[in-house]
Amino acid sequence: MKLDYKILWLDDKIEELFVEDQYIEEIDAFLKDEGFNPIIITVSKEEEFFKELDDSFDLILTDYHLNRINGNEIVDTVRDKSILTEIMFYTAQAEDLNSIKKDRITFLETRGLKTQGNHQEVLIIHLKKLIGLTIKKFQHIVAMRGLIMQETSSLDMQMLEIINLALKNDKIDFNTMALGIYDEIIELYNRKIKLVDEWKRDSKFTKLTKDNFVFSAEYKIKTLGVILEYLKLNDYSNEYKEEINSIRNKFAHSVLVKDETGRQYFQYGQDGLTFDENLCKKIRKDINKHKKNFDTTLEALEN
Repeated sequence: MKLDYKILWLDDKIEELFVEDQYIEEIDAFLKDEGFNPIIITVSKEEEFFKELDDSFDLILTDYHLNRINGNEIVDTVRDKSILTEIMFYTAQAEDLNSIKKDRITFLETRGLKTQGNHQEVLIIHLKKLIGLTIKKFQHIVAMRGLIMQETSSLDMQMLEIINLALKNDKIDFNTMALGIYDEIIELYNRKIKLVDEWKRDSKFTKLTKDNFVFSAEYKIKTLGVILEYLKLNDYSNEYKEEINSIRNKFAHSVLVKDETGRQYFQYGQDGLTFDENLCKKIRKDINKHKKNFDTTLEALEN
C-alpha cells in the first residue's frame, strides 16, 4: 500500500446491491477521509475477478456464494498465485466456517447481525472496521516515515518537471521573471560569504554545517510561485512549503520515541511536533492535494 488503497470486490449482484445504493461511494469517501486515494474495482463474474487479480490489492472482498464458485475455491486460487492480500467473505446465510479459517481471511455472516441494519449496511460497518485494521497494520510509524519521505521526494521531482517544462513555454517570460531570483541568489551568496568569513574567524564550524543554500527547496518553491502567477493559477506554493517541504524536513530530523505505555512515535525536538497517526493522516491528505495541484499545473503548461 502506498497512497492508493486498492479493493477488488466480487459479487454477482454488485450493481444492484452496492453500486446503485451508493455503498461503494460510502467506502470511497471513507478511504478519502483517511487520506488515501481509493481504487475500488467491482466485478460481477468470476472470470472478471481472476482477470483483475494480482498482488497490488490491499483488500479482496467477495460474496461467499457465487454462481459457479465458492469461498474455498477463491482462497485456494488466490493463495496458489502467492497473493497474500487480506480477504473478506460475506454471506447472509449461516455457514460452517472451519473450512476457511486461514491466515488473513475474515468471514462475515450478516444474518445474525440484523440489529445493525440490512445485509448491505452490516457489511459496510464491518468492512470499514477491517479497512481500519489493514491501515493500522500498514501505518506502523516507521513505515509511515518511509512512505512520507518517498512521496514528498516524488513531489519534488514533479516540481522540477514543472519548472523545466515552463522554461520551454513561450507564455512565460523567464528573462524578466528570473531577474528577481538571480538577484536574491547573488544577495544570498554575498551574505553567505560574509557569514562564512565570520564563522571561519570565530571557529564556528557548527553554524556552517547547519546552512543549506543556493537553489535550495526554498528557491524551487519561489520559482513555482512565480510560474503559477504567470499562468494565472491559484498560488499554492506557500501551502506546499508549509504542508510538504517543512513537514518533510521535520520528519527527516525527528527521533523515534517510546512512551511509558510502549507506544512509538516520531517527535521533532525543536518544537515538540509529534508524528502520530492523526498527523500522518493529515500528511497523506496534503500529499494527495498537492499531487492534484501539480497535475493541474502540468496540464496548464502542456496546453
